[in-house]
Amino acid sequence: IAYLIYTSGTTGVPKGVAVTHRNLTHVGDSQPLDLPAAQVWTQCHSYAFDFSVWEIWAALLGGGRLVVVPDEVVGSPDDFHALLVRERVNVLTQTPSAVAALCPEGLESVALLLGGEACPAEVVDAWAPGRVVINAYGPTEATVYASLSAPLSVGAGVVPIGAPVSTAALFVLDEWLRAVPVGVVGELYVAGRGVACGYVGRAALTGSRFVACPFGESGARMYRTGDLV
Repeated sequence: IAYLIYTSGTTGVPKGVAVTHRNLTHVGDSQPLDLPAAQVWTQCHSYAFDFSVWEIWAALLGGGRLVVVPDEVVGSPDDFHALLVRERVNVLTQTPSAVAALCPEGLESVALLLGGEACPAEVVDAWAPGRVVINAYGPTEATVYASLSAPLSVGAGVVPIGAPVSTAALFVLDEWLRAVPVGVVGELYVAGRGVACGYVGRAALTGSRFVACPFGESGARMYRTGDLV
């Protein structure tokens, strides 16, 4: 096990997601191709939130520089902005609600990676001019993310979650695990290298959410997200 992150999801009851070292390699092997060659990342999220995993390991596995941001700076949009400029940060991971409090002026060289919640079009419209903005989707159980959008543009409307990365697969299925026709609502399942071991000490819950994948090789598993798409 590489790490445990506790998430409550919709139940309100914390459950520890066990992520392996192999799961973690999916982050290093599936970074967006549109990022700068010489990368400077910030580590500005709590270790209890798996954006911290993305920040740390994408930077270090990619040979980039990682700037560890003090908590008091993270909590001040003005101080955080000043640090980004001073340290010449050019890759920034943020939730849409957090970046909405940050001024984009002076950060024209920053590639912005969004995730953790649905992204309003207004955030993209504010940040997309002149820079790379990418939206990510994925539960903790899929090791940070499972899909990435193409670089977003102003006026795109509804912000997409993109396509599965090279280390993941997404399926929209009915209650019998059959693929639904295009345009029909189904539940989203995630398969691939990032699918975690399960929930520590919660065998029954693990069995109900981490299920055999009928579309992969023998022994393949997929995670039932509960998201209807």
